[in-house]
Amino acid sequence: MTTATLDSLRAGQLAGARHLKLACGLTEFPREIFDLADTLEVLDLSGNALTSLPDDLPRLHRLRILFASQNPFTELPRMLGECAALSMVGFKSNRIRHVPASALPAQLRWLILTDNDIDTLPPELGERPHLQKLMLAGNRLRALPETMAACSRLELLRISANQFDALPGWLLSLPRLAWLAYAGNPFNAAREQAAMTNAPVPDIAWSTLALGQTLGEGASGVIHRATRLLKDGHPLDAVAVKLFKGAVTSDGLPDLEMAACLQAGQHPNLIPVLGKIAGHPLDEHGLVMALIDPAFSNLAGPPSLDSCTRDIYAADVRFDWHAALGIARGIASAAQHLHARGIMHGDLYAHNILHDGAGHALLGDFGAASFHGVDDDARAQAFERIEVRAFGCLLEELAQRAIYAADAKGDALAALVRECLNESVAARPLFKAIIERLELLLA
Repeated sequence: MTTATLDSLRAGQLAGARHLKLACGLTEFPREIFDLADTLEVLDLSGNALTSLPDDLPRLHRLRILFASQNPFTELPRMLGECAALSMVGFKSNRIRHVPASALPAQLRWLILTDNDIDTLPPELGERPHLQKLMLAGNRLRALPETMAACSRLELLRISANQFDALPGWLLSLPRLAWLAYAGNPFNAAREQAAMTNAPVPDIAWSTLALGQTLGEGASGVIHRATRLLKDGHPLDAVAVKLFKGAVTSDGLPDLEMAACLQAGQHPNLIPVLGKIAGHPLDEHGLVMALIDPAFSNLAGPPSLDSCTRDIYAADVRFDWHAALGIARGIASAAQHLHARGIMHGDLYAHNILHDGAGHALLGDFGAASFHGVDDDARAQAFERIEVRAFGCLLEELAQRAIYAADAKGDALAALVRECLNESVAARPLFKAIIERLELLLA
């Protein structure tokens, strides 16, 4: 979606537009947008200075998606609930304190209220049957409405960096919940602090690192290629350095992502962490990681606005049987390793997996990771089984793209997918059993 200008809108040059993005310091909603009412489906007003929307906004009767992030709204606009087709609402990084029930559209599927000042949510949120994705990190919430126990389609929930003293009792039994992030809340503070201070990796002095080209940048930080230097200044080896930002991301707090990476330890299907940076002149936090072979690439792209919670694969991607199951076995093994250490990845998705095309895979991006206890078996297994559903989505995607003969092994793989996706949380297998069954299928 390209950014339009106010002049082009006023000149009528956007007639028939289905998508419109305006970021030009707006303080008032341009009435000319209503000229697009018969076609406009996606409206992005992020990065302006808006504090309100017009009461007649529902005239945009085809509007499905509305973004208004980085604006100074203090209340989620009430008329949104009257927009008949509106299913995705994004008001990230505003100053929102109040969410009226009337602001929740009947067709609401995806709600983003990250990085605001919200301390309560209306019980009517639990009466939105299509709700799949709810992003609330970086607010002041102490609880979720009990009515949300009825949100049977909710798949992704982000409540990191809030004020929860406990997780809601009903949360771990939601039938479709697969991606959960809750780090940075008071109930988990001691466990998170222990992970930061007892990290099983060495410190690496900033003075021994020479940064090179930028390899990538995400919400939580920037990754650079770097060279480790010997004491005499000569190069030792090439590494990757991730420097973390301080701001709240859609998933949570960057420092807690670093804590999870440190606590994860070593595993063949995790990107190796070599150490944490010490002595940065600006006191920035960072990790030194192994440099990944360029033969590895992302397994898929992230979800689209339409797919909501499911990743997007290249149309022609296919895997042979052993490559597909090799990826699945490796990721299941990594997930089992993490849960044994009391870590839920929280974002177990194909777009966070690197693979080499021959069945070896690496799970990365701990931005949504959360810690849980391992002493209470029943509770630990409940967390693990939430992640098993995420794994079931991945396994289903791999199976759909795997090349194999229709036989008993294919039937067994389909059965495993169904069990991982079981809407009865307690009926899902644990990762140990999943690995055993994948190994039989690989034999």
